Amino acid sequence: MKQFFLRLMARWKFVALFLANFLAKFGIWGVGAVALLDSSTIPVPMDLILAGYVWADKTHFWLYCLLAAAGSAVGGLLPYGLGRAGGELFLLKRVNRKHYERIRARFERQEFLAMMIPSMLPPPTPWKACVFAAGVFEMRVVPFMLSVFCGRLVRWLVLSALVLKLGPGAVDVVEHHRLALLAIVGGLAVAGFAWWWIQKKRAGKLED
Repeated sequence: MKQFFLRLMARWKFVALFLANFLAKFGIWGVGAVALLDSSTIPVPMDLILAGYVWADKTHFWLYCLLAAAGSAVGGLLPYGLGRAGGELFLLKRVNRKHYERIRARFERQEFLAMMIPSMLPPPTPWKACVFAAGVFEMRVVPFMLSVFCGRLVRWLVLSALVLKLGPGAVDVVEHHRLALLAIVGGLAVAGFAWWWIQKKRAGKLED
């Protein structure tokens, strides 16, 4: 496993050795620990790391996706908490009022999708900025964590499927076909929203 990461992460040669040793100590829980680190503080090449785990242990790909999604949801609580603790002025210094109000409206209209969709997308999506905004606009903690978990889970299940079919090089495929992935994610989001809307309408009819 260590040699695999060293070879796979050649372009991050300064952190490859550290991560390889770190992951080896945590075993199967390593992917969750690194996802927590990536979401809370230090950005790491999470897609590459997950691809390495999946390729080395193909039968448990779903478990690595679950652990990574859970770690990401927990780690996201740090930037979320900073936003909730008083990040409105900080956010207004970096975006104009019109953009700020547009983001606010998005969270007020459908906060779950407003957080889930960015969580689905690969870099360079400004994910931590979205998490920070979720805190600023006081998204509830449980829906926040659930939306991040679901979004990350979808993203990494799609990546795992590509890795199982194409090998670890699937990470490069994702990087070079972001628009195609965005279309897939967008389709999934629309389908999910349509399902939620239909269920809501049905529940309303039953109450009547």
